[in-house]
Formats: sequence, structure tokens, C-alpha cells
Amino acid sequence: MNDDFGKPTVVWHSPDAPDRPLVVLLHGRGADETGIIGLAGHLPPGPSYAAVRAPIPAGGGYAWFANRGIGRPVAESLTQTMAWFREWLDDVAPAGRQVILVGFSGGAAFAGGLLLADPQRFAGAAILYGTLPFDAGVPTSPARLAGVPVFIAQGDTDTVIPRELLDRTWTYLLGDSGAPAYARRDPGGHGLTNTTIAELGGWIAERLNFLATRSILPAGHGTWSTLPDGKLPSRQGTRPEVSWSIPQEQRSDNSPLHIREQLHSSITALPGVTARQSAISVPGASGFMVERGPGAPLDAFLVPQVGEFAHLHPDYDGSLHLALPLALSRDAIAKGWAVAHPLAGIRLARGMVMIYGPRNATELDTVTGIVQTSHAYATAVLPASDGSA
Repeated sequence: MNDDFGKPTVVWHSPDAPDRPLVVLLHGRGADETGIIGLAGHLPPGPSYAAVRAPIPAGGGYAWFANRGIGRPVAESLTQTMAWFREWLDDVAPAGRQVILVGFSGGAAFAGGLLLADPQRFAGAAILYGTLPFDAGVPTSPARLAGVPVFIAQGDTDTVIPRELLDRTWTYLLGDSGAPAYARRDPGGHGLTNTTIAELGGWIAERLNFLATRSILPAGHGTWSTLPDGKLPSRQGTRPEVSWSIPQEQRSDNSPLHIREQLHSSITALPGVTARQSAISVPGASGFMVERGPGAPLDAFLVPQVGEFAHLHPDYDGSLHLALPLALSRDAIAKGWAVAHPLAGIRLARGMVMIYGPRNATELDTVTGIVQTSHAYATAVLPASDGSA
């Protein structure tokens, strides 16, 4: 244990049950572990809940990392503090025990730092009324958080955390990060609302239930056998505007109608595909159904009960939702073709993404290849190394 910080001070909501998932609560400035542990009483039963005291009281605890001028000294302190925390965490939650981080205000910056430093260590994280620790030495590369659900809540009139940091956090988590990000904006300021607490509780319950009922999938290295040279090219231009609430919709840079019609035709021409109103999307969305291949995972489908592996949104939108192996969904996000669905890994397939509508014939060819890969995933044509087992 780091001698500079000493042994962590931890408060448990009830005695720890090591065979259950663990939710760790991280407080903000002006609070401590005895205050935030009260949040556990409003969250779902089942997991163990622990609150850990921030180890830097002179600097405002975890809130130090959420302040404006994050430079080298703070980055070094963040690294040290994360190592101190991880030593405790790895003792109480060894490999195999699911861990969700819930950070409020400054605690959100610390939770974000832990998540960005080692995304695969955590089953999810809630970033509540706070910022990620940008420029503090943790990676914020595209698709860094692909496959790791994040709950984000902010207040429209928050003046505690600088607005530019809140906006940067919001933009990254709902875009380049690749995280399936369930987002909330409250009309108030820097404080948890009853609605946010209720939605956070539902999100935690659904995430843990998903993990308990779905088998573990290998990420695989991933190949695009349906694309030239087996590689996905980078999409040109900036990401289009996408709604942050459900239903997830593309709101700018939309696909021309004639391109959308060609895409629809190419999908319905795939072996065994039938098209009808999507079982899960908005009215007018075309759902594409196929018989599940032997050994194809549930995660190859948006709606396994009816074999829906993809759907194409109406004319005003033109984007698609489809399921991909985890490695390929990560690549599609990183190359600028996709954004994660907010409920991927919560209620829906872990590799569910929105593919932006193609804008021209060249992009149509690429998007068609992406859909062909999704089709191959559902019909069990992809090899196991692509995450199809």
C-alpha cells in the first residue's frame, strides 16, 4: 500500500459479499465517504456497495483532479492515487468480480481516470456532474471505451465544474470514446436529482442482469473479410450530429434518398434476409431478419427472438443499427463510421452500433460491406477468432 496515503478508509453499505458484484462510490469536494454511501440506499439490491475516502484532503480530495489547470504535478498525483486505489480494489475485487464505479463531481474525474487507464477492468462507470481528467496523462483516444457502458449526468446550470470541461466530457463520452453512453441532462445545477438517481439505479440493475445472463464473448482480433484487403478505411469528415437520447437518430449529414434505397436493396439481396417493420426501431424503419446460424451468439442480433440483426432508419435519417463482433464495432467507431448505442451491453447486443448513413457511392460500398459482416456474424460465417463464439 502506498505509504504516502496509508490504508484506504472504506465504508460499506452492508457487510461485503465477495461473490457479488461491487459498486464503488466516489465523493466530491466538501463531502466524504459517510455522505455518499447514503446513495446506496437508493440503488438496486444485489451488489455490494463501498465508499472510499479521498486521500488528498488538503487539495479537496478527488475534486483536485477536476479543477482547471491540470498539469504535470496533478497528472503524477493522479497516477499515484490510482495505483493506491487499485491496490485496494484488486484485493477486495480480484479478477472475475465485476466492478462498477460511481463518481460524483470530483469523484467523477477520479472514476474517469481509472476507467480510461484500464477500461477492461470495469463493468461500467457513472460520471455524475463532473469531468474526465483531460490532460492528466490518461488516454482519450478514439474507441478507448468501446464495449464499456457509461452513465453520464450533467446539470444545465452547473457552475461548479467549468462548462468547457463538462462539454468536452459530454462530447467525448457520447462520440469518440466508443462507450455505450446513457446520458441525462437536468435543468438544475451541481446536484443529484431524484430522477437521475432512479435512472442510475435502473442502469446498474440492467447492466448487472445483462452480465449475469449473457456468456462472455472473446473480443477477437477482427477482420473485415467483406471489404477490400480485409480492412475498413477511415470515413472522411467529422462525425454527424446524433441524438443523445433514445431513439438514437442521425440528425445531420444524412444519406441521400437514392443512396438509402440502394442500400436497402443490397441488404435485402443478402442470403436468407427478409425485410419488414423493425421490431425495435421507430415506425418506418426496415428491420432485416435472418435465421440464426448454428453457434451464432445472441449478441449477433438486435432482437434475437425474431432474428433481426440490423435495421435501416426512415428517409429523414438514413443511418443503420446493427450488431458486430466487439473488435469490429471498436474499429468501426475508431475509423469514424459508427457510434455505440446507449443501451449496448445494458439491454442490447454488446457490439450494437449506429452506422452513419452513406453519403455517396464510395461510402455505400463500404457500408454495404459492414452490413455484410454483420450478416455473416448472425449466420455464423465469421470464424471464432472474430468474437463469434
